[in-house]
Amino acid sequence: MGLHKTEYKGLLGWIDARMPTLMSEYKKHMSEYYAPKNFNFWYFFGSFSLVVLLIQLVTGIFLVMHYKPDARYAFESVEYIMREVPGGWFIRYMHSTGASFFFIVVYLHMFRALLYGSYRKPRELVWIFGCLIFLCLMAEAFFGYLLPWGQMSYWGAQVIVNLFSAIPLIGPDLAVWIRGDYVVSDATLNRFFALHVIAIPLVLLALVAAHILALHDVGSNNPDGIEIKDRLGPDGKPLDGIPFHPYYTVHDIFGLSLFLIAFFAVLFFAPEMGGYFLEWNNFIPADPLTTPAHIAPVWYFTPFYSILRATTEDFMWVLAFGTAAYAILLFLTLQRRTPKYLTLVVALVLIVLMVGGPLKLDPKFWGVVLMGASVLIFFGLPWLDQSPVKSMRYRPDWHFWLLLAFAVDFLVLGYLGTKAPTPTFTYIAQAGTLLYFAFFLLMPWWSRAGLFKPVPDRVVFAAH
Repeated sequence: MGLHKTEYKGLLGWIDARMPTLMSEYKKHMSEYYAPKNFNFWYFFGSFSLVVLLIQLVTGIFLVMHYKPDARYAFESVEYIMREVPGGWFIRYMHSTGASFFFIVVYLHMFRALLYGSYRKPRELVWIFGCLIFLCLMAEAFFGYLLPWGQMSYWGAQVIVNLFSAIPLIGPDLAVWIRGDYVVSDATLNRFFALHVIAIPLVLLALVAAHILALHDVGSNNPDGIEIKDRLGPDGKPLDGIPFHPYYTVHDIFGLSLFLIAFFAVLFFAPEMGGYFLEWNNFIPADPLTTPAHIAPVWYFTPFYSILRATTEDFMWVLAFGTAAYAILLFLTLQRRTPKYLTLVVALVLIVLMVGGPLKLDPKFWGVVLMGASVLIFFGLPWLDQSPVKSMRYRPDWHFWLLLAFAVDFLVLGYLGTKAPTPTFTYIAQAGTLLYFAFFLLMPWWSRAGLFKPVPDRVVFAAH
C-alpha cells in the first residue's frame, strides 16, 4: 500500500506510517541526540530563550488583534488594550517583560559561550547563526519600541534613525528612506510595524532553526570543552553522553519552573522595573514639539549607546593613538610582508580620517562605526580566540578574571547609557569603551598567554 512500516501503535503509528520524517526527526534531535552528561545551570539559558521566543510570538499575536498602526490611534489603542480588553494588561505586560527577559537570557547564553569556548571549532557556524539571531533580536526590539507611540518611543526612534545621517554621502538620504519621511511619522510607524510583526520574526525563526540544526550536527559543547563524539562505546554512542530526552527535558523543565517564577514575579509586581523595562516617558503620548529632558534607549541597547556617546571630539585623539599602537603591534606580529605593510597603510588612512584636518570625518560618524563594531566584533570570536583549550576551567586563572572584568565593563556601560551625560560619566564611558575593544582586539595574544592546565580525556561529571 506504499505505507511506511512503523513500530508505533495507535494514533502515533497511524501518523508515523504516513509521515515517517516526524518521528525520525524527533529521534535525531531529542530521544537519540546525545548531549554531554556534565551540563550545568549555564546550559539552561538556551532553552529559556526558546520559551521566551514562544511567549513573545503568542502575546504578539493577541496584541496585534487590538493594536492600530496609525499615528493618530497607536497610543490610544495601547491604552485600550491595557484598560478595556479583558486580560489586555496581562498580555501587554507579558510582552514587554518578555522583551527584557529575552535579552537577559541571550546575554547569559552568550556569556556561557565565552566561558566555555562554545564558539570554537567545530562550532563556528553555530556561533555565527547565534550572532545573526542577536542582530535580529536587536532589530525586532528596535522596531517594536516605536509601536506604543509614546514620548520615549518617538524620540528614541528619532535619535537612532538620525544616526544614519552621519554616514558620508548617503547618510541623509538613507535616514529619509528608513523613516519613509523627513521626520518620524505615520509612514515610519507603518513600516516598523510590518517589519516587527512579519519580516523580522520570519527571519528570526529561520535562524533559530538553522542554529539548532547546526548545533545538533556537530554536537553540544560542555563545561570541559571536550568533544564527546571522539570517544564512542561499542554501540557507537558517546561514552560521556546521555539522550537529550528524557534527561535534559526534565532537567530544563526544573530550571524553567524557577525561571517562570522570576518572570511572573516581575510581571505582576514590577513590570516597569523602575523605569528600565518600561520608561515613564512612554506613558505620555508622542509629541513632536516637546523633547524629553533625557533620551535613552531601553536598557538592553544602552551598552552600545554608551559607546556611541563616548565618541567625542577629544576622544578621537585617543582612538587615533590606539589605532597607531594596534597597527604597530600587528606589524611586529605578522610574518608575511604584504599584510604587514597593508596594516600600516590602513591604519594611516584611518588616523587621517579621524584627526587629519580637512579630511577628518565627524566624531558622530565614528560613534556610529564604533557602536556597530561593538556588536559585529562578536562574529570574529572563533578566530580571535587562539587559546589551545576551549574552557575557562583549564585556562590560567587570570583569563577568567579578564572575562569577568569585561562582563562588569559591559554592565557599567549599560548603566551609563541610561543616565544623562556628564563629564565624569563620559570619561568613565570612554575608558569602558577602550576596555571593551581591547578585550577582543588583544585576544589573539592574551588568549595564548599563561600556564594552561591539562585537559582530561573524559568529561568531569559532578551531580548537581
